Amino acid sequence: MSDLDLQVPAAFDPFAEANAENSGAGTKDYVHIRIQQRNGRKSLTTVQGLKKEFSYSKILKDLKKEFCCNGTVVQDPELGQVIQLQGDQRKNVSTFLVQVIAFASVTLFIMCALSLLISSSFNFW
Repeated sequence: MSDLDLQVPAAFDPFAEANAENSGAGTKDYVHIRIQQRNGRKSLTTVQGLKKEFSYSKILKDLKKEFCCNGTVVQDPELGQVIQLQGDQRKNVSTFLVQVIAFASVTLFIMCALSLLISSSFNFW
């Protein structure tokens, strides 16, 4: 048995690159567009993850005027500022953000109320 050199593989950490400080993981910009079911057919569309340099009130004003719906900007302690719109405006908001604000390098996630991914992340390059 001494003739055989057994090499025991070292423990492999599949998340080592993601946990590294210089890996660049988590540096992507994500905008989450979700729908929250209220009661019956009523729903709210929430938009979070916009950069702080944007004027939320101006974006909200344009969204309300474009889609003929009411909305507000809510300050959340964990998520920061979140735009809320009445109705299911997921597709409208995503096309608005891509065309008007020119989100080319931002990944848009369109999600439902339980944060289940309805469709894959939309990369609008």
